[in-house]
Amino acid sequence: MSSLKRVFNEIKGMKVKDLPEYVKPMLSRNYVKSAFQRGLDNYHAKYIQTSSIDPLYHVCFGGMILSYLLALPEERRHLEHKQHAKEHGH
Repeated sequence: MSSLKRVFNEIKGMKVKDLPEYVKPMLSRNYVKSAFQRGLDNYHAKYIQTSSIDPLYHVCFGGMILSYLLALPEERRHLEHKQHAKEHGH
């Protein structure tokens, strides 16, 4: 989060017309790839190199969240159908 705080603090003092020139380089493919690689390197150093059990938790909870998000549209359709049937006396 410290990098987000840094970006926010830098943006806070800018004028609105200067913002696109500041953000534009951050949206390039190379910048995104290098930021993602830095994130993977930091994750590897923090969890994998230290033999932490946290990556197992990350996979488990991530899988549960992904499963929930994938099932959510079907669940909402089911609840809407149930509500519709209840309103129409079925």
